Amino acid sequence: MRRRRTLPSLCAGFALAAGTLLGPAAAAQAADEVPAEFGTDWHDPLTAAPPIPKPDAKSCQVTVAEAQFKDFTPYQGAYAPPKGCGDNWSKVVLRLEGKVKGRQYDRLGYLHIGGVEVLRTSTPQPSPDGIAWQVEKDVTRYADTLRSDQRVEMLIGNVVNDTYTGIIDVKATLTFYAAEGRAKPAKTPDRVLTLDDGKLTTPRNSERIVAEVYATGSGGGCEEYWYLSVPDPAPYSCKTPDGPYREVQISVDGKLAGIAAPFPTVWTGGWSNPFLWYVIPGPRAFDIKPITYDLTPFAGLLNDGRAHRVDVSVVGVPEGQTGWSTPVNVLVWQDHGAEQVTGRLTGHKVGETANSSKHTPGSEHRVVTEGGHRLTTAGYLDTSHGRVTTTVTRELTATSVHRWTEGEAMDALDGTWTDHETVVRDGRGPATTTRTQRTYTMDGTTTLGAGDRLRTAIDLGDREKTVTHQGGRRLNWAYLDDSYSGDATYTANVPRDQRHAVGTSRERYRLTGDTGCYDRTLATEQGILTENRLRC
Repeated sequence: MRRRRTLPSLCAGFALAAGTLLGPAAAAQAADEVPAEFGTDWHDPLTAAPPIPKPDAKSCQVTVAEAQFKDFTPYQGAYAPPKGCGDNWSKVVLRLEGKVKGRQYDRLGYLHIGGVEVLRTSTPQPSPDGIAWQVEKDVTRYADTLRSDQRVEMLIGNVVNDTYTGIIDVKATLTFYAAEGRAKPAKTPDRVLTLDDGKLTTPRNSERIVAEVYATGSGGGCEEYWYLSVPDPAPYSCKTPDGPYREVQISVDGKLAGIAAPFPTVWTGGWSNPFLWYVIPGPRAFDIKPITYDLTPFAGLLNDGRAHRVDVSVVGVPEGQTGWSTPVNVLVWQDHGAEQVTGRLTGHKVGETANSSKHTPGSEHRVVTEGGHRLTTAGYLDTSHGRVTTTVTRELTATSVHRWTEGEAMDALDGTWTDHETVVRDGRGPATTTRTQRTYTMDGTTTLGAGDRLRTAIDLGDREKTVTHQGGRRLNWAYLDDSYSGDATYTANVPRDQRHAVGTSRERYRLTGDTGCYDRTLATEQGILTENRLRC
């Protein structure tokens, strides 16, 4: 039997905040120190996700932004590329360091360099004594933007007053790793573009085009919890005419070009219970992944040198209603053997959108939702290395059961969302097929019982499997499984020091594939880290 290789670059140098991994003895000691309830301080927030692997090469660091956010005034600054590490790097890593103390809600933020969104994030809620946290992200794919001087804009919108005292203090840096020795230059897009008043102009020799959309339902309204919305006439606090089905669409010149299921992010105040997320946030809460759309079938149209309209919309949101942010980056790979690449869109098949939300009234109300959609696009390009045909098929499904009682004293959701994508590229030689299967799950219940004791128990899942074949031979594969579970109880409608909160949380992050294995588990009780284990 073959043994799976451990990824040494992922597992080496692992840290528990500023400490070390908890072994059995340390975990037992930590368990002995668990208080009877939450106090005024707890472990700094952290996730089980792996650190970014870093090459053994010369590095240069640039501070991109350093600011204190007290309101909704963006930080404005300037970026200049580093000197001494060249301009064709092996890797570029973004690091965000934050700290906050007192009382504050979770806040949503972004970082733009040259208009390109390189990070979308949210913040943890602080303890009275204060917390610090870090976020790392591989931003090598934005190298084209980072090679020249750029304007910087960053915002974590915040409100500070006598009640909400937490000022969010952050520092963002970029570390550039030179291409030297075994650290080869990274293969990155030739161009990173943004929309100009909703329009896109690509180089005339583009041979691959991918759009990124950092789609988030947020802003404190019902779209922050879009998966809980119900149709009329169901008696619930968050309503939308067609129920909770959401789908993020991108169009080119009015023609549907891509569909995707939004990730059901739970922010760090989510499900009316911040004690669930004080130490371990829900999947993706600190590092929101963009939705990606392969627009290569439309490259023959886009390569005419003209500006083309690109729009992003969210199915299920009533017309004119706000609540979603959908900034767009466009990554372009060029054919350096041709001044212009021509082609055309040859296939465009749009399935009928399925969306059914059925309400059953009673002492326990119930809304059952089933939805889905399918889209196939195809096109060819005549490149310097022959004709290449790209076919993209994407199929979405959504199923959920939402239950609640009078006054929403009990509120529960069990939902599953799938987003399956197949991209086939066929040119000279065997065709290459990449299949990506994404599955998101949420199973949670909140109850308000005697003495205003509010309890939330929830399980979240973020899973993705990607396999690439060429001519029947598997080239690579990867499987991600990020699972969270939490159970917390506190007394509602009283001052903070009278809540008598208790709670546990656990995250297991598993990443396997042809490059190795990573498997880490974190667990907490009353804000104390009781387990931090690597299995690979």
